[in-house]
Amino acid sequence: MNFINVGYGNMVAVERIVTLAAPDSAPIKRLIQDAKDAGRVIDVTCGRKTRAVIITDSEHVILSALQAETIANRLTTDQDYDDTEEEE
Repeated sequence: MNFINVGYGNMVAVERIVTLAAPDSAPIKRLIQDAKDAGRVIDVTCGRKTRAVIITDSEHVILSALQAETIANRLTTDQDYDDTEEEE
C-alpha cells in the first residue's frame, strides 16, 4: 500500500483516493458541510486555510492545506516511481 504526504506529516493511502478538488466551488462546499454533519470529515490543515479536498472511496472527505496541484504532482511522481520499480 502506497501513501502520499498531504501536509504536516499526514499521509493518505493512494489506492483509496477517488477525487482531488479545490474547495472553492459551491458543490464542494456543500459536500464538505454534508460530510461534517455525517462525521466523515478529516481535517489535516493544522488550523490553516483549506486549499485541497480529497474524497476517498469510503466517502471520507479529507481537508488539506496544500494546493490541489501540489498533491496531484506528488501523486503523479509517486506513480511514476512505482512504474519504474515494477519494470526492474
